[in-house]
Amino acid sequence: MNPILETSDLTKEYGSRRGIREMNLQLYPGDVYGLLGPNGAGKTTFLKLITGLIRPDRGSVALFNANIADHYAQGMQHVGSMIESADFHDFLTAWQYLKLVARFYPHIPDQRIERVLEDVGLWKVRKDKIKNYSTGMKQKLALAAAILPEPKLIILDEPTNGLDIEGTVMFRKLIARLSEESGTSFIISSHMIHELEQLCNRIGIVYEGHLRKEGYVSQLLQANQSLEQHYIEEIQVAKGENNRA
Repeated sequence: MNPILETSDLTKEYGSRRGIREMNLQLYPGDVYGLLGPNGAGKTTFLKLITGLIRPDRGSVALFNANIADHYAQGMQHVGSMIESADFHDFLTAWQYLKLVARFYPHIPDQRIERVLEDVGLWKVRKDKIKNYSTGMKQKLALAAAILPEPKLIILDEPTNGLDIEGTVMFRKLIARLSEESGTSFIISSHMIHELEQLCNRIGIVYEGHLRKEGYVSQLLQANQSLEQHYIEEIQVAKGENNRA
């Protein structure tokens, strides 16, 4: 099975050890991959690199067998993303905003907009101005925009930030349904370990710009440890290595 995403020695360095270094990751059809790490570990930098929002210092990104440095449109045509805080035109309604997003894609009918608004729980407030939305409602609208064109790969950065318990449950069910029914693949960046444990089939632990450990969640849990225990142990090992360096 060929990967739909492959990074090779992907590197972007900032000052004070920030950024990512020589990150090699493969994502396969149907994967729900959790990118787990503390704040500042490099998760958002990685997501910006694979979506072409920033350029790497070295290394490459291939999406659907297209190197995005040379064939960006081809690689991104089947990708939806929600990275960092969404920036909206607050004078629009949710319906108007998604109609605007739909113009960037061919043949998205109004029925599709209706469906995603229902899926994320915004149907009843679709005619309200976005400026009156809470942080959680804006997060839901950003998710709606990401799934609107029915992409094969959806990239989400801290998607449950600002969501209440009901919204978090909605998000979890939506990801599971899209993965199971449509075969949609996901990369989900988060520091919410328990959420990723429930959502993902694969996990990658990132610390100080390095992909420290990868594994299938089912195999990690067979060792009679929680994902949290694996994470803490790996971070402690990394800190010990840094102290000896």
